[in-house]
Amino acid sequence: MILDFYKGKKVLLTGHTGFKGSWMSVMLVNAGAEVIGYSSCSKTEVRLFNLCGVTDQITHIKGDVMDLNHLLEVFKEYQPEIVIHMAAQPIVRDSYCDPVTTYGTNVMGTVNVCEAVRQTLSVRSFLNVTTDKVYENKEWEWGYRENESLDGFDPYSNSKSCSELVTHSYKRSFFTEERVAISTARAGNVIGGGDFAHDRIIPDCVRAIVDGEDIIVRNPYSIRPYQHVLESLYAYLMIAAKQYEDEKYAGYYNVGPDDQDLLQTGTLVDLFVKAWGEGLKWINQSDGGPHEANFLKLDNSKIKRTFDWRPRWNIEVAIDKIVEWSKAWISGKDVRPVMDRQIKEFLSDK
Repeated sequence: MILDFYKGKKVLLTGHTGFKGSWMSVMLVNAGAEVIGYSSCSKTEVRLFNLCGVTDQITHIKGDVMDLNHLLEVFKEYQPEIVIHMAAQPIVRDSYCDPVTTYGTNVMGTVNVCEAVRQTLSVRSFLNVTTDKVYENKEWEWGYRENESLDGFDPYSNSKSCSELVTHSYKRSFFTEERVAISTARAGNVIGGGDFAHDRIIPDCVRAIVDGEDIIVRNPYSIRPYQHVLESLYAYLMIAAKQYEDEKYAGYYNVGPDDQDLLQTGTLVDLFVKAWGEGLKWINQSDGGPHEANFLKLDNSKIKRTFDWRPRWNIEVAIDKIVEWSKAWISGKDVRPVMDRQIKEFLSDK
C-alpha cells in the first residue's frame, strides 16, 4: 500500500547513484513514480547504478548538493512534490582523511537542499536521511532514543549530527505554517547486494571472494544494528508518504532492527561465510585505524508505535539475499531481475 502512494508522484532523490540511492531508484520506478535523481556521480558510487539498468527510467541529473544555484534551477524546473535527501560522504575513515569535504557535503549540502525546499512551493514532504551515528555514543547497552543528545564523535558522524540540527532549525524557522512536512530518519548499518564501497564489511567480503583471498575483519567484536537495505528504504518511503498525507507524522525516527539482529561484526561474517559456502573463511587482523564506536544500538519503538512498522527480514534472510545478488553479479548475470524479485519478496513478507 505504501508504494501504491508513489504512482505518478514527482520525487526528487539526492544521492540516487549511491548504494542506497540505486535501490531506492529501482523501488520508486517500480512503484510508478516520476523520479528526478540528483547526484555528483563520483566514480566510486555509480557502479550499482550502472548495473541496475535504471538510468533511462528516471531523470538523471549530475550535480553537487554544494552547488545551491544549480540545485535551485533543478527544483524550479521539475517542481517535485516529495524530496528525499540521501546525498552524503558516508565513510567514517574518509572523513578523517578529508574532513572539509565531509562537512561541506553533509552540512552545507543539507543547508542547500533545505533552502531549495523552502523556495519551492510544490514540495509537500521532505525527508533527510542521516545515520544511527548522530548520537553522542556513550557505549551503553540500551538503545538510543530520538530525544538523546546529538554529538557524533568522528567528522562523518558529527557532520550528520549537524545535518540533523540544520533540518531542525529550518523546520522551526521557515515551515511553521505546515506547508511542508519534514522528518529525519536515522538508520542502522544497512547491508545488501551491490554495495561496492570500501571500508564496509560486506563489500570487503565480496571483494575477498573475487580476489581469491581470505576475508580480513578489522574489528570483529564491534556490535552494530545490521539490517537489509530494503528495510530502511521502505521505512523512508513510509515516513515520506504518511507525512505527505498528514503533517502530524512529521518528526525524527530511528530505523533499526530488533535486538536479535544487533550482533558482532565477526558473527555477521560467520553468517556470510556459512551462506556462501565453498570453504570461505575470515581472519581477524586489526589495522590500528581511527576511532570507531564499539557498541551502537537504536531504540526503534517510536517508529513501531507511530506507524505499526516492523522489520520484515532478519539477519539470516538478509545475508541470503546478499549472497544471491553477489553470486549473480560474479557470474555475469543481469542483476536487475534479482533486485526486482527481492523487492517483491520483501513487500510480500509480513
